[in-house]
Amino acid sequence: MNFLKQIFTWWHKQTIGTFIYTVFTGKFAGKDQFGNKYYSNSKGKRWVIYKNNIEASKIPPHWHAWLHKTINIPPINYSHKYSWQKNIEPNLTGTSKAYFPNSQNPTKSKDGKKIDNEYEKWQP
Repeated sequence: MNFLKQIFTWWHKQTIGTFIYTVFTGKFAGKDQFGNKYYSNSKGKRWVIYKNNIEASKIPPHWHAWLHKTINIPPINYSHKYSWQKNIEPNLTGTSKAYFPNSQNPTKSKDGKKIDNEYEKWQP
């Protein structure tokens, strides 16, 4: 089933054209913590083959910099340089882990107490 998805749809990993291009011209550059694989060719083109569905927010910042030629060396075995840096998270919109500020849920605060609305409704 995955083979058919890969042939006929572009949003599942890669198309057949990308697969053939990767096999013949791609040089493996590295793999990130999400399982995405990164390639380049002799002409300087760089691309990513996603592990699952194509989602650009699943590319870590250091690999994004390599893809866009901000850095030249692939960031293999990258570790955070500063204590304030956080681990990358993909876009969580539409999932149960999505962020909602308190103003979007005016009936409860973080500690479970009822709070008033921050905004007044417009009266026509």
